[in-house]
Amino acid sequence: MKQVFKALALTAAFVSAPVFAADTAEVGKPAPAFTLKDEAGKAHSLSEYKGKVVVLEWTNPECPFVKRHYEAKTMQNTQKGFDAKKVVWLTVDSSSTHDAKSAAEWKKKEGLSQPVLLDTDGTVGKSYAAKTTPHMYVIDGQGVVRYAGAIDDDPRGKNATKVNYVQTAVDALLNGKQVPTATSEPYGCSVKYKS
Repeated sequence: MKQVFKALALTAAFVSAPVFAADTAEVGKPAPAFTLKDEAGKAHSLSEYKGKVVVLEWTNPECPFVKRHYEAKTMQNTQKGFDAKKVVWLTVDSSSTHDAKSAAEWKKKEGLSQPVLLDTDGTVGKSYAAKTTPHMYVIDGQGVVRYAGAIDDDPRGKNATKVNYVQTAVDALLNGKQVPTATSEPYGCSVKYKS
């Protein structure tokens, strides 16, 4: 009987052992692992960027909020300010109706350098609880989520001065500091998941 209890105790200890990647994104916890193909068919895994800060941007080119940010060059200028050797920017499209062709056309139109990852079944978007386009996540070099929320504190696009939460989070991580604002309320269009 003692051996049975011992075996059960060992099993329980094994089951509750920590895992390296979470099933859902949460600030302060390991980011959910994923592999997605970009508009050119190349696969990108989160794990291949270990040691770098990763910015995930949920997008939908048809969303007025996304259009506003791309017309104002918010995303492009934020990305341009980062050292490409230390920071990776991945754009994720979880819209069920988009495909590689539409992603490639949008990327070309906007003159983007980062890959546009297709998540048409919505699995990765749901694992990150991505609600809006845009919805931003910043992951540190150890693979831990350090920021989740909006790109900035200006949902209407009318503020004379804005706080760019992503810029602030990345700068803090690169300087070995704590991210001042770890979460914010994302704003934009709802992610067009497969129904």
